[in-house]
Parts: sequence; structure tokens; C-alpha cells
Amino acid sequence: MRSWQVLVFGTLAAVFSHAAAAADRPVVVELFTSQGCSSCPPANAFLNELSKQRSDVLALAFHVTYWDYLGWKDPFSMQTATDRQARYGQRFGDGSYTPEIVVPRDLAGDSGTKKAARKAQSRRPQKHAKTTADDAADRKAAQAFEKEQARRERERAREQEAQRKQRERRQKDVDKAQSALDAARQRHDQDAAGIQAKIEDLEEQSRAEEARWGKERSKLEAALRRARG
Repeated sequence: MRSWQVLVFGTLAAVFSHAAAAADRPVVVELFTSQGCSSCPPANAFLNELSKQRSDVLALAFHVTYWDYLGWKDPFSMQTATDRQARYGQRFGDGSYTPEIVVPRDLAGDSGTKKAARKAQSRRPQKHAKTTADDAADRKAAQAFEKEQARRERERAREQEAQRKQRERRQKDVDKAQSALDAARQRHDQDAAGIQAKIEDLEEQSRAEEARWGKERSKLEAALRRARG
């Protein structure tokens, strides 16, 4: 897979140099990728750097859906991307796979080695006769992709906001329950303190009563002894 990337990326550098000098429209670079593809990160990084460094390049990343079966669903995957790549696969005759980079064949020129050119061009569509229609289709695909990305971003923002509100509600419920528990503990402590004070008061009364009866008993015993004597 790495050798394929080196060959394709090397040829693309020659393609873009040729396109900058010969074309008056951006070079459309389509990357078919997926977050579930372990071989795609280098291609994703390449496309990202390409979009930053080249103003004459329209870089489009199409996230396909056929990797979603692994259990991790790519949040950017679209059926339209899968269908678009399938049409390229029918044209090339080699099916669909990731990562796959597609550039217009008429911009390849004669730069680079023949081996690299053949490798890269095997992933390019045939030269079209109506470039205006191609531009319109590319713009339409880019707009559809950007629209879908924007929609997914809005959905993600709504989900994050809903999760934030749910966390706030749960935290309020937890705080309310904690406050009720603290109040119950405080009442319990107060009740326990009151009960303990009553017990101590009763014990004090009991001791006083025993002392009084002790004195009375002593008086009676003394009176009894005097009467007998």
C-alpha cells in the first residue's frame, strides 16, 4: 500500500505543476476515504496539505459507507460518495477501494516516470470532451459534499447541545438529591442531639430522685431506731 502511495503522490506533484502552467481552472482532486480504513490517514494528510499549499487545487474528500460495517460508523460517510466511486470503478474496471485518488487524466502530461504515470493514470477518468459540463458536475459534487458536511456539523452541534443540557439536568438532579440528603442528615443530627439531651435530663432526674429517696430512707430508719430505743 505504501509503494502505491509513493507512486501516486509523486505523480500528482508532476500533475499539479503541469496543470498550473496549462490550465485556467482548478485541478479537481478527489480522495475516496473512510475513518474505518487503516491505510487512509496518509492519503488524508496528503490531501489536507495539498489544499493548504496549492490555491490552484480543489481538494475533495469523499467518505464512503462500505467501511461502516466494522461497527464504527464514519460520521462523514455518504451514500452519494460510495455511488460516485462505484461509477469510477465501472469506468476503470477495478471496483472500489480506499484510499483512492482521482484526478483528470488530461492534466497528467508527460512528467514523471512512466511507471508512476501509469499507476496514477489508472485511477483517472477518461478525458472528457465537454469541460464545461465536467466543471459543473465537479462544482455540483463539491457543493453537495459541503452541504452534507454542513448538515452533519449542524446535527453534531445539536447533539452536543442536547447532551450538554442533559448533563446539566442530571447535575441539577444530583445537586438537588445531595441537598435533600444533607438536610435529612442535619435533621437527623438535630433529632439525635435532642434525644440525647432528653436522655441525659432523665438520667439527671433519676439520680436526683434516688438521692432524695435515700435521704428519706435514712430519716425513716433514724426515726425507727429512736422509737425502738
